[in-house]
Amino acid sequence: MNGKWPALALVAAGLAAGAGVWYMQVWGFYETLPQDRVAPQITATLADGTLRVLPVASAEGIDANSSPVRWRACFTLSQPAPVADMVPFAAPTPLNGPSWFDCYDSGAVTAALASGEAKAYLGAAEVRPDVDRVLAIWPDGHGVAWHQFNEKTPERGVMD
Repeated sequence: MNGKWPALALVAAGLAAGAGVWYMQVWGFYETLPQDRVAPQITATLADGTLRVLPVASAEGIDANSSPVRWRACFTLSQPAPVADMVPFAAPTPLNGPSWFDCYDSGAVTAALASGEAKAYLGAAEVRPDVDRVLAIWPDGHGVAWHQFNEKTPERGVMD
């Protein structure tokens, strides 16, 4: 009987810690971004290396200061993207986003890219050190964007 209360306290502390970690990963650090902060960030890198701001009709996004790859955005273009001079992104890997950010589904984006339904383009290189912004755009003008680590400097370690 003497060990029952300490064991119960340990279990309760473990459950509280687990709930805290889950909350911080799913909700805690994210900030919802309004359209006026997302739309100017929907850019495309052109073949000559310049950036073009794409014509965005609507957009929503999320970001977190806790990681350079937590930025996500969903957008709709007001006119078709002039993709002919945009730089394709060779190895797009849509990262999972929080389940509450409904417009972004990494599984659906991965499937659309694999089937050719959507095309991936370099939005902007090095938005943060070793991180590129990637766009996936469908022919009807809707798209998603995310940050992805690049392999430009593989000899560097993660903890520079």
